[in-house]
Amino acid sequence: MKIVVIGGSGLIGSNLVRLLRSRGHEVLAASPDSGVNTVTGEGLDEAVRGAQVVVDVSNSPSFADADVLKFFETSTANLVDAEARAGVGHHVALSIVGSDRVPDSGYLRAKVAQENLIKKSGIPYSILRSTQFFEFVGRIAQSGADGKSVRVSHALFQPILSSDVVAVLAEITVGSPVNGTVEVGGPERFRMDDLVQRVLRANGDPREVITDSHALYFGAELNDESLVAGSDARIGSMHFQDWLTVAASQPPVPKVTAHSAASR
Repeated sequence: MKIVVIGGSGLIGSNLVRLLRSRGHEVLAASPDSGVNTVTGEGLDEAVRGAQVVVDVSNSPSFADADVLKFFETSTANLVDAEARAGVGHHVALSIVGSDRVPDSGYLRAKVAQENLIKKSGIPYSILRSTQFFEFVGRIAQSGADGKSVRVSHALFQPILSSDVVAVLAEITVGSPVNGTVEVGGPERFRMDDLVQRVLRANGDPREVITDSHALYFGAELNDESLVAGSDARIGSMHFQDWLTVAASQPPVPKVTAHSAASR
């Protein structure tokens, strides 16, 4: 099976490419570095020619509201148009749990716009919505930095190891299109402020974590329903403390520059 992974050089993309190749599939890791640019359309028709499946785990280089919306709308429109010309039979995209529940976040609004374009494209599709990655917790701390303290929401969230997301994504990629959305989340739910404090302490960071119900999570206030997966979600196998113990022994804790399913 020929599979094209858009964003194939990122955290999720590179691991997905490696896993699919190990299972005998012909996989093209497509990114601007390899001459495939979904925003300009450069190299896109050639990349998807002959592909049975296209997986989009790409991400915007800018998180400014207007930039990220333009990226996902332009990239997705170009991608599904190229897939239609090539006769691709399955479009797979990685999105974020809670995208439609946090409308004040420009990034999550852009992910919803991406999902809507996929659904309207007429191409059989599967959308995997993931909760945030373990590797992303450090980024949350950075976003709430306020001098010698960090202001973080007390809302529930359900982080997951990025490799667990890759495993589910690979399964969906080689399966039949679901023409719907699948969720995946970690095996535990945490208070965001508590988990950020654990990560800071594990890395010897002395900053005080201040719980603030109005602290913004990339532009939006959260509640306990914002970022947790539904009852029918797939569940990852790695527990956070097990990951943190290993990560903390190899400082610094790995960081990514976006969600997930971002640094995708």
